[in-house]
Amino acid sequence: MRLTFRRILVAFVPLVTLIGMIVLGVTVFGRDAGDGPSQISLVFATAIAAVLAMAVEHVPWSTLEQGISLSISKAGISIMILFLIGMLSGAWMIGGVVPTLICYGVKIMNPSIFLACACIICAIVSLMTGTSWTTVATIGVALLGIGTALGVPAPWSAGAIISGAYFGDKLSPLSDTTILASSATGTDLFVHIRYMLFTTFPSMTLTLIIFLVAGFFLVDATAVNAQDFAEGLSSTFHITPWTLLVPLATGVLIALRLPSLAVLFLSALLGGVSAVILQSDVLLSVIGEELPSATGYYKALMTTFFSSTHIATGSEALDRLISTRGMSGMLTTVWLIICAVSFGGVMYAGGMLKTIADVALVCVRGLASLVGATAFTGALMNVAAGDQYISILITADMFRDAYREKGLESRLLSRTIEDSSTVTSVLVPWNTCAMAQSASLGIATAVYLPYCFFNLISPFMSVLVAALGWKIALPGKAGRPISA
Repeated sequence: MRLTFRRILVAFVPLVTLIGMIVLGVTVFGRDAGDGPSQISLVFATAIAAVLAMAVEHVPWSTLEQGISLSISKAGISIMILFLIGMLSGAWMIGGVVPTLICYGVKIMNPSIFLACACIICAIVSLMTGTSWTTVATIGVALLGIGTALGVPAPWSAGAIISGAYFGDKLSPLSDTTILASSATGTDLFVHIRYMLFTTFPSMTLTLIIFLVAGFFLVDATAVNAQDFAEGLSSTFHITPWTLLVPLATGVLIALRLPSLAVLFLSALLGGVSAVILQSDVLLSVIGEELPSATGYYKALMTTFFSSTHIATGSEALDRLISTRGMSGMLTTVWLIICAVSFGGVMYAGGMLKTIADVALVCVRGLASLVGATAFTGALMNVAAGDQYISILITADMFRDAYREKGLESRLLSRTIEDSSTVTSVLVPWNTCAMAQSASLGIATAVYLPYCFFNLISPFMSVLVAALGWKIALPGKAGRPISA
C-alpha cells in the first residue's frame, strides 16, 4: 500500500493525541496519573484511532473489535503474572524473606558500590532465569529495600535493578523475547545471542561505570540509616537463615524450567508457609489478632495474599518499606494494561502501526540509517502498541525484506530489534513491561526512567556499532555476506 499523507495523518493523530493527553494528565494529576487519567487517555486515543480507521481507511468495526480481543487475549498471561507478583510480594514480606535479605544485605554491601552490585546481581539472576519480571519481583524488591536502608535513592536503585534484569533477559536462551526475536527474523538462537554481545557488553560496561561513579556521590555516609533499619526489622521479624530456603527453593524451581506462572505461585505459597511457621506473630498482626487459631492464621494468610498489609515498626520510613499491596494492589495496573493493549489492537488492526514503520523506512539511506530506523521503529512500536511482543513482531515483519535486499544478515536485524524493542519496553509508562516493573517496585516509570542507563544506551549503541561497521558482514566481493 502506497504511503500517502492521508495514511501518515491517520496513523500519527491517535499517537500524538495519546502522548499529549498522557503528558497533560501527569502535569495535572502528578503521581496519581496512573490511577485513572492515563487509562482514560488511552480510551480516548483508542476511540480516535477507531473512528479514523473506519471513516478514512474504511476498516470494518468487526476487524477492530477482533484486534482488541486478540491483544487482550495475548495480555492474559501478563495480567496473571502481575496478580501472582502481588501475591508473592505480600507473602515474601510477611514471611520474613525480604526483611531477612535486607538485614543480611546491609551488613555485607558497601553503599558506594551498591548500585553496580545490584545491577550485576540482577543480570546474573535474569540470565539464569530468562525473565526480567520474576527477577525484579523477587530479588529486585529485596535489593530495593537494601538500597533504601543504605541511603541510596530509590529511583537509582530501581534503575540499576531494571538495567541488570534486562541485560540478563536479553542474553538468556530461556527468555521468551530472545527466542521470539530470533525466530521472527529466521536467525539461529545462539547465533543471535552471540551477535548481541558486540552491542550488549559495551552498553553494560558504560552502565556499570555510571553506577560506580554515581555511587561515590549519591550516598552521604553520615546519613546512612542501615543499622536503624536492620534493628527495626530484627525487632519486628524473626530474622533467621531458615527464611532463605524460600528463595533457594525458588531458584530450584527456575532451574527445573517451570513456567513463570508456576514459579511465582509456588514461591508465594512457600512465603506463606514461612509466615505461618517463622513469623506467626507478624502474620496475625495483619488482621489485628494476637491469640493464634486456625481461623486466624487462614484469614491473615489470605489477607496477605490479596490485600494490602501495614506492619507498625515505630519507624515511618521502615513502615513504608515493608508495606505490601497484594493481588488487589495490581488492579489499577491491570486496568491500565487492558486500556493500553486495546489501543495497540486498534492501531494494529487499522493498519496504523504498519504505516508508522513505513515512515521509518523512507528515511533509510545506508547501513547506519537502516539500523537507526529499525531501532527507532522498535522503540516507537512500544509506545504505539504498548506491548513488546507486538513491537518485536511488527519490526521484524517490516524490515526483513529491507535487510535481505541489502545483502545483510538476519542476525543484524534480530540484534537491533532486541537492542530497541526488548529494552525500551520498560521505559514506556503504558507498556505492559513498564507497568509490571513499576508495580513490583512501587516506583512510577517516569521516576525510574532516567536511571535505566542500560535500556537508554542500548539503542544508540546498536546504531553506533553499525556506523562503525564493527563485526557487521557487508556484501563483499562475492556479492553476499559472510555466514554466521
